[in-house]
Amino acid sequence: MRMQRAKTGFGKWESVLSESETKYRLSEQVGYLLRLASQRHAVIFQSRVSEGLTPTQFATLIRVAETGEVSQNQLGRLAAMDIATIKGVVDRLKSKGLLQSASDPHDKRRSIISLTSNGAALMDQLYADGLSISDETLAPLDTAERETLLQLLKKIS
Repeated sequence: MRMQRAKTGFGKWESVLSESETKYRLSEQVGYLLRLASQRHAVIFQSRVSEGLTPTQFATLIRVAETGEVSQNQLGRLAAMDIATIKGVVDRLKSKGLLQSASDPHDKRRSIISLTSNGAALMDQLYADGLSISDETLAPLDTAERETLLQLLKKIS
């Protein structure tokens, strides 16, 4: 909608908003607020995560540690990434020496992904990083608010 302007009695122009424009405030919209929270979290993440990992690399390593050996396709689903993205992430983590892949003995077309010894050795630090990152991200909230926020985010995810 286009904002209209009207001349006031004092020779000044002021905005005249339609009814729908007065009800919509960007600063009150869920998408905008989630983006601001995400930007804040990203800054905290990058300042605290070990090995200069990206959020997708971090999530991938955590999911491999949780599941043990996993097909690349299944890993993508577990880490909420499409096939092309998970392949690139796995390739970068392999080049860092944190993941390894092998052909599935039952289906040579499938790659089975697992942690290397270096990747496994890093996991305790990554779990500590994750807790620290989450704690700092949620620092403005009290315990009850933190629990409520996490429940609500799970509900809409």
